[in-house]
Amino acid sequence: MKRSIGLLAVAFAVLLLGFATPARGQSAPVKGTFIVPESSIEHPEDIGVRAHTNIMLFVPDVVEPGYYSGENPSTIACVYKLVTQTKGCQQGNSNFPSGVGAKAIALVDAYNNPDASSDINTFASYFGLPTPNFSVVKVGSPPNDSGWALEESLDIEYAFAMAPDAQIYLVEANSNSFSDLLAAEDKATKLLQAAGGGEASNSWGGSDSSGESSYDSHFKGTGVVYFAASGDSGHQVIYPSASPFVVSSGGTVFNRDTNGNFVSETGWAEGGGGTSCCENRPSYQNIIKKIVGSKRGTPDIAALAADALIYSEYGCSGWCTVYGTSIASPTLAGIINAAGGFKTSTKAENTEMYNEYGNKTKYKADFTDIVNGGSGNDCTKGWDFCSGIGSVKTYKGK
Repeated sequence: MKRSIGLLAVAFAVLLLGFATPARGQSAPVKGTFIVPESSIEHPEDIGVRAHTNIMLFVPDVVEPGYYSGENPSTIACVYKLVTQTKGCQQGNSNFPSGVGAKAIALVDAYNNPDASSDINTFASYFGLPTPNFSVVKVGSPPNDSGWALEESLDIEYAFAMAPDAQIYLVEANSNSFSDLLAAEDKATKLLQAAGGGEASNSWGGSDSSGESSYDSHFKGTGVVYFAASGDSGHQVIYPSASPFVVSSGGTVFNRDTNGNFVSETGWAEGGGGTSCCENRPSYQNIIKKIVGSKRGTPDIAALAADALIYSEYGCSGWCTVYGTSIASPTLAGIINAAGGFKTSTKAENTEMYNEYGNKTKYKADFTDIVNGGSGNDCTKGWDFCSGIGSVKTYKGK
């Protein structure tokens, strides 16, 4: 019997039985229930020892055959101008990134998703994307876990959706301990370097804690750009998002009218961010030192973190809608991969981004300043703890 993520999740799986595949072209419901899987809950004894996912399920109050909630590759690609825009960037348009992506992307997670390959293939087939060039690499013998399986399905599907021609690796750690996850990170680095370079996405994290800087060496691989979710707990800072060698990925929301037309992008209310307790301010953040002080500030950049449609047989018994900065990290990794990659080290890439932040012409061409939204961290004009520099406007190459 598959391990459940709780009684509410079981109820959610039952609700899904009425519609095996989602219907496109309808706007998302505004009312529903959020379910936080056990994998996304951090206990006091976990801090500095074990990491958690940054994902939660959304169950709409109204569930009828053919009704669904969720942004998808098409809507994300339209809003971020990755494809020719359609009027209103409505949910249900059929514009998807194609012929983009190079080298490889590695998604690092804990435990095993026994249906990872079939999940990504189902997702690709439904959205008219090419057959994924996908491999699962296990570091040890990770047991199955439904909460992490939900995370893994999201990670591989949205990295792939933004860069469908890239080699996609799912690297599964033996457990969610930092030691196991960092061993998986090292494996991901080697895979990406063998592919000629690429992006590593980490949608997991643990509370900022002393000693974390000793882990930074795992995010310094030549030719690899590392992304990490900034967290789903407002003012809190998590690691590895806090590492100066990682692109910290904050969260946004796509706001739509009753006809499903895109209206605006604002900060996600639960997105993590703040000043690290233990990582010193990197030189590329000197431009915002009056805001962050002497320590590293997160996030660096932001992307969608709300209302994304995924397929996860083991995680939620099929199609489901998820929230979390876990969406932003793989999405950004895919966008950057499809753009041709960044420079050869993450610290250099962050330097490039912050240099653009200081150049109004370049900044306006490549980034959107998110000035509204948020909750624990409010989005305001300029860099902030809600969305960092802002969201990407389109593919941005070297």
